[in-house]
Parts: sequence; structure tokens; C-alpha cells
Amino acid sequence: MCDLCPVNATRLSRRGLLLGGAALAGMAAMTPKAAWSQAAAPQNAISPDAALERLMEGNARYAADTSANNDYSAGRAARVNAQYPIAAILSCADARVAPELAFDQGPGDLFVVRVAGNFLNDDGLASFEYAVKYLNAPLLMVLGHSNCGAVGATIKVVKDGVTLPGHLQDMIRDIKPAVETAEKAKPADLLSASIAENVRLAAHRLETASPILSEYVTSGKVKVVGAQYDLATGKIALL
Repeated sequence: MCDLCPVNATRLSRRGLLLGGAALAGMAAMTPKAAWSQAAAPQNAISPDAALERLMEGNARYAADTSANNDYSAGRAARVNAQYPIAAILSCADARVAPELAFDQGPGDLFVVRVAGNFLNDDGLASFEYAVKYLNAPLLMVLGHSNCGAVGATIKVVKDGVTLPGHLQDMIRDIKPAVETAEKAKPADLLSASIAENVRLAAHRLETASPILSEYVTSGKVKVVGAQYDLATGKIALL
């Protein structure tokens, strides 16, 4: 029968479709990983320095009252099954300090651990280990702030022998080493010096905590920094 007749043309067309479909199916079955690899990488697949730069740029916007993140419903569905924080932050529970706002980041961008006085205990340490080991956060930050009430209360206990009620004594116990260290230098402003020292002590513990965090820090996969938020200006300075 003529190769150009309608019957053969129909047969060839069907055959082509079947062969083409089979080929596409085979490619899809053989290369799922390749297809996924072409998708956008997680937002935290960046270097620690790049993550820090993103935070500081965000703070500059916040301090200048030009924040970009104002739609907190955007991307909600995409965040249901996974989170990819670019940084894990130890922050004071002070109501005036909100890391997501201060760094102009949106939901899912920061993994925040908050406690009055931003000190690091074993519970907080476990949270950071989780952020690094399972969420791949490349940056860890200890964020103190000016005029910290928890540090101020600790100074009163150390200097004046004040006794605080309930579990507040536990908080004082964890912040006290920073105050005692700062006091040895006889600073003109003991509160400011103690706040900074409290940040440094927590950052040092994160850097050296074994077996998880110290390994990531030593390899360069994770960076630990200390910083302080100024209540009056909204600006954050690295320590």
C-alpha cells in the first residue's frame, strides 16, 4: 500500500505517538533526581557569610523604615512541609526585640530561640543542634540588646545581694558568669559591658559545643556570630 495513503499516515502517527510517549516516560522514570536538581535550591543553601550579609542588609532596611517583608501569607502553602532558615538566632524574650522584624525577614527565614537574657542552656543548645543538623542553617547568632532587664537584674544580685523569687534564680545563675567577667575589667558602664560579655559567652559555647556544632564550625559549614540590638535606633551591630 502507498506510503502516502491516509491509512499508513494514521498508523505512523499512532506509532510515533506511542514511541514518543514511551521515550518520555522512560526519561522521566530514569532521571527523577536530575529533574529535581534543576529546581530552585533551598534558600539556605548559601554560605554563612552570605546569610550574615542578608541579615545585616535586612536590618539596614528595618532601621531606615523601608522594610520589604510585609506579606506574611505569601508562600504559606510552600512552608507546610519544610523549613529552610538561613540563620538560627538566640534572642532575648524582651517584647521590644523581634528578630524577624529587626532583620526584615519573612516567615520561615529564621529559626529563633528566645529566653530572657539570651543565655544558652542545654535546652537551647539542643535547638541549635537541630537547626544545624536537620535544617541546614548556615549561620548561628546570639543577639543581645541594649538595656537588657535580665542582665540588669543579675547585676543587682551580684552587686547588691538582691534575692529574686521563684525560678528567676535559675536565670540569674546562667547570666551571672558574664556579669562577673565584665566586672573584673571595671568598666564605666557595667550593664553595657555585661550585656556584651553575655553574648560572647553564649557564642563561644555554641562554637565549641560538641559533638555536633563544633564539627560544623570547624569545617566552615557554619559560622557563629554575636550581635547587639539597639532599642533606640533599631540598628544591630556585630560584636
